[in-house]
Amino acid sequence: MENLAEVRNLSKVYRRGSQNVEVLHHVNLDVPKGDFVALMGPSGSGKTTLLNMIAGLDAPTDGSVTVAGRRIDQLSTDELARWRAGNVGFVFQLYNLLPMLSAQKNVELPLLLTRLDGAQRRRNAGIALKLVGLEARAAHKPSQLSGGEQQRVAIARAIVSDAPLLVCDEPTGDLDRQSAEDVLALLQQLNREHGKTIVMVTHDPKAADHARRVLHLDKGTLVDGQVS
Repeated sequence: MENLAEVRNLSKVYRRGSQNVEVLHHVNLDVPKGDFVALMGPSGSGKTTLLNMIAGLDAPTDGSVTVAGRRIDQLSTDELARWRAGNVGFVFQLYNLLPMLSAQKNVELPLLLTRLDGAQRRRNAGIALKLVGLEARAAHKPSQLSGGEQQRVAIARAIVSDAPLLVCDEPTGDLDRQSAEDVLALLQQLNREHGKTIVMVTHDPKAADHARRVLHLDKGTLVDGQVS
């Protein structure tokens, strides 16, 4: 199966005061198209750093990251911004919705970076909201939505540009169990029925059970993996 993401000999070192702290140590990882990978590990294991590398949010100290056939570690800041807009959808723990905008307008935000006119942006956002089951809540602002609904709006925003890769950083960490199950079922649906490739960081084994594969990091090294 063709890989969507390939990580090779990846290392990341941060400078903290007078010390160098190695967060990732020679990581190698293949993420095939259509995969759903959960990254687990203790705090400080490097899982979010690895996620950020795959998403083009951070640059490696050593090694390479190739996504959708592009060496993203070689791109400039401006090139990375353009690449992310077309290739990656982001889902965060705290939703990151703009409180003054409706659900519809929040979902439209990534499309402002495209050449679509206003009518097409509205149509695309409506399709994304329908897919996550919130078309009836399009006019509501985040404060009028539950946590689970806000996260579904965030997922609609992540998929509205039809990016092939979704990166999710603790997407259920701020949700009650039922809302978390609803969000995870939606991610599974996007993976299985719509072919989205998903890389998800989580500390929750129940969340990881929804993935196709679970990978464990410890002290910046991939230590094992299993098929779910």
